[in-house]
This record gives sequence, C-alpha cells and structure tokens, in this order.
Amino acid sequence: MFWLSYTGIVLGTFIVMEGVTWLTHRFIMHGLLWYLHEDHHQKKDGFFEKNDAFFVIFAVPSILSILYGTIEKIYWLQAVGFGVMAYGTAYFLVHDVIIHQRFRWFTKSNNSYVRAIRWAHKMHHKHLDKEEGESFGMLWVHKKYRDKIKRDKAAQKTRWTNSITS
Repeated sequence: MFWLSYTGIVLGTFIVMEGVTWLTHRFIMHGLLWYLHEDHHQKKDGFFEKNDAFFVIFAVPSILSILYGTIEKIYWLQAVGFGVMAYGTAYFLVHDVIIHQRFRWFTKSNNSYVRAIRWAHKMHHKHLDKEEGESFGMLWVHKKYRDKIKRDKAAQKTRWTNSITS
C-alpha cells in the first residue's frame, strides 16, 4: 500500500505542476520576474539565458523536499520532491530539447503532440513583450492547437492524394 500511495503522490504532484507552471509563467515570469524571462522572448547570442535561472528556482525546492523527506523519513514530502523533479525533467525534454532544440536530439518528429506543442509555443513566442501572451502551459496543449495540427495533417493528406491521382 505504501508504494501505491507514494506513486500516487509523485504522479499527482507531476500533474499539479502543470498548473503551477502555467500560473508561474503567466503571472511571475511575465510579471514580476520578466527581467529574467525577457531574454527568452528576445533571443540574444549565446547558449545560456537569464531565463535558465528558473531551472534553479524550481530545482531547489525539489532537492530540499527530497533531502529533508529522506533524512526525516517524511516520505510524502520526498514523493512531492520527486514529482517536481519528474516534471522538471519532462519540462526540460519538451521545452529545451523538443521545442527550442537547444540539444539536437529529436529534430524531425512528425508526431501530432510534438507538432501541437511546438505550434502552441510558437504562438506564445510571437509576443516579444510580457503583455498579450498566450499558451503559458508546457505539457498540456490547448484543443485549438491540437485541432490546427489535425487540419494541417488532413490538408497535407488531401494534397498528397490529389497529387497521386492527377
């Protein structure tokens, strides 16, 4: 029973982190801490950005939760820390690897989810300042972006079919 509840806490924390990320991105990164996030929207030369500080901002509570939960045998706190860590790992893979391709690991994916998440992020980045943004989440893609990719794939299939029959 322990492992079932532990796993539930890890997964629940992972899911809750999407909401935390949306709120943080919308109201803190595009608000009070815009000076750290701005260079992510207005690209400058170099590999690192001030925006990368948010990795540390999220990693520290995760590490402390895991550490304190382990030392004090507060396993629910340890599980929360691992849930935040798992979300951070997924965020890194989706945002830095798949979307921005800071690491060239998955460059030619035609997967519908990957295309939708890239489109949603592109729509987020079309706004160069902190106002009037959209699509502040990371792993959950709004239906309008998923629908756009479905329409694009259907149109591509129609063009392909028409080119064969012509």
